[in-house]
Amino acid sequence: MTQESLTIPRPVSSWARPLFGINALVAWSGVILQFVITTLGTYPSDNTVPSILGNNEQGALGRIFDYFTYFTILSNILVAVILTILFLNPNRDGRIFRVLRLDTVLMITVTGVVYNLILAGDSSPEGLGAIANSIEHQITPVLTVLVWLIVGPRGWINPRVIALSFVLPIAWLVFALIRGAIIDAYPYPFVDVVTNGYGTVMINVVGIVVFALILNLIFWGLDRLLRTRRSRA
Repeated sequence: MTQESLTIPRPVSSWARPLFGINALVAWSGVILQFVITTLGTYPSDNTVPSILGNNEQGALGRIFDYFTYFTILSNILVAVILTILFLNPNRDGRIFRVLRLDTVLMITVTGVVYNLILAGDSSPEGLGAIANSIEHQITPVLTVLVWLIVGPRGWINPRVIALSFVLPIAWLVFALIRGAIIDAYPYPFVDVVTNGYGTVMINVVGIVVFALILNLIFWGLDRLLRTRRSRA
């Protein structure tokens, strides 16, 4: 890919900067609120499954470390950081940056879908925790996809970008499984090897990876369609 090909999708919409800013602000609000709640231990965990993270006696440092190991937090932080960069410079581009931009849409979508379809039934957040939970699992995922649909940037997705977009999620998965094998505790039930065994966990992981691949292909198709419509407008 030449440097010239990296600069084709221009100009950026006049709506881009304010929408990027709103997206970043919402993502940061959820991340920061959840971090404060976690650090202070405001709402003690009601988790009763020993092999799922959430020990009320682990102290602030333990809670903070656990906080940064959740896929939900990783995806929301990625959205907050990348959308902040786009807000500061809507023309920002680059090979790795294109991968990270796709990751924001892919990972936050997986976060929202997996939580709302699989995990929400076992979750009972209260007070500010409920607000943070809603921002991270519902508002930010929906807003991030909408902003991407409206202002893109367009023309950034291709097979190489799609392939590289799996690096970060797979790295998280490897970390979660290795750490879980050491401490016998996992961030989510579907990767809980202690309870489910490696066979079931691998089936769950393959299912989510296939789902993520389908999402990426949908995003690629939508990107091509929206880019074509914009060029004809």
